[in-house]
Amino acid sequence: MAIRSEQSRQAILRTTMKLLNDREPDSVSIQQLSIERIAREAGVSKTTIYRWWPNKTAVIIDTFLENHILATPVRQDLPALDALRQHLLSLAAVYQGLEGRLMAQLIAECQYDASALEEFKKHFWLPRREAVSGLIARSIEEGTIRDDQPVDVIAERIYATIYFRLLFQEGSLDEKAVSAAFELALEGIAVR
Repeated sequence: MAIRSEQSRQAILRTTMKLLNDREPDSVSIQQLSIERIAREAGVSKTTIYRWWPNKTAVIIDTFLENHILATPVRQDLPALDALRQHLLSLAAVYQGLEGRLMAQLIAECQYDASALEEFKKHFWLPRREAVSGLIARSIEEGTIRDDQPVDVIAERIYATIYFRLLFQEGSLDEKAVSAAFELALEGIAVR
């Protein structure tokens, strides 16, 4: 990729995040955001944007992922259960700020736009679930999580509290609350 193209791509991602940052003047919601507005503010053409992304949801997901994966690691250098706990705590911490507000909007957008939901699952949810499922499978092998439930069901149980609290804005996403919810979930999935 040419340097100029990469500079344009980065300008698009930065502009998208700035437009969605509700603490910035002239910010917009995900629903209000348009490719035209991104192009205008980033100083690129709509064609340049469509060269990399099929729609605005894909732009938003890439913008979101730029920092999200680094901020919510799925570590392989720890015992699996410790890595799982650390991942969930980092996810909750990130979701207490702008990224949480954006994630809630993105999930809402996906409820009435099938192509947005497909993009979200393909580029965000499925890769993250796969990484976490790997930790759960390793926890089962290590004997810290019971083996009589499908890995995906266990992943849903572990993530449920975070996404419930994020979407309904009920309950805290602070470390103490998320740790307690994780421990409660472990009571249901731990080896007996």
